[in-house]
Amino acid sequence: MPAVRRFLDWTARARDAISPPEPVYAHCDIPCGIYDPHEAQIAALTVLRMDQLIGELPMPPTDAKPEDRAAYVSKLARYTTVKEAHSERVKSEIRVIWGDYFTPELAKTYPQVHELTWKVLKQASKTRQGTNLADAQELLKLVQEFAEVFWQSKGAKTKRQPSLQKSGGDLVVPVSA
Repeated sequence: MPAVRRFLDWTARARDAISPPEPVYAHCDIPCGIYDPHEAQIAALTVLRMDQLIGELPMPPTDAKPEDRAAYVSKLARYTTVKEAHSERVKSEIRVIWGDYFTPELAKTYPQVHELTWKVLKQASKTRQGTNLADAQELLKLVQEFAEVFWQSKGAKTKRQPSLQKSGGDLVVPVSA
């Protein structure tokens, strides 16, 4: 029997070497019951901060040295890449909570969650398309509203506390009843 097992293992390794398996990504799908909108809020704060940094980035003059122009383009590209990644992270975090946590029964109790989720997803897409601070602030506001509904559905009261991040803004956190 050990020889058969070794042969099967060798066959699987050879197949994987020729055609590597695709990585699989998931929150959990057990479902584990561990959900928290905190990461979505941090991602929304990051979007806001990147838009702030982009707005503060001084454009080089037309007669700037090539290395100064390159430094500007590099910073702008990095800020934009991070902003877009975190906009997408907001969407992912909210989608997982909405799709996996909000059961049909919970959605009946909190019917606003469907439209709120739709608004968050649309606003996150909008923040990817531009650098308007008002759009980023609206995204944070919507994610905070989602966090309040989420914690309410768990029977928790919430409070807003300063994020203490450079972007400013508050975090919605649960508090003991």
